[in-house]
Amino acid sequence: MAQTAKKAPATKKAPKSTAAKPAADGGNKVFADLRTKTDDQLNEQLVELKREQFNLRFQAATNQLERPARIKEVRRSIAQIKTLQTERTRSAEKA
Repeated sequence: MAQTAKKAPATKKAPKSTAAKPAADGGNKVFADLRTKTDDQLNEQLVELKREQFNLRFQAATNQLERPARIKEVRRSIAQIKTLQTERTRSAEKA
């Protein structure tokens, strides 16, 4: 009987990151851009993102969604805006 050579286990590569690049101050570039906006601008953007999220949900339900990853992007953007609003509210209460 011939002996077969055993293959070494394949090494796993780290997945490529598609997240936004960190800014010079160690933060996220997109998040840094949000910090420059006023409260009214943040509220407007939040309403737009929630509307887009609603539309994406319907597209997903009817199998018409072109970019499924967009759902995750919108959800994260909404979370970033809400986090920033919470930070601003808490800092205003302390002052």
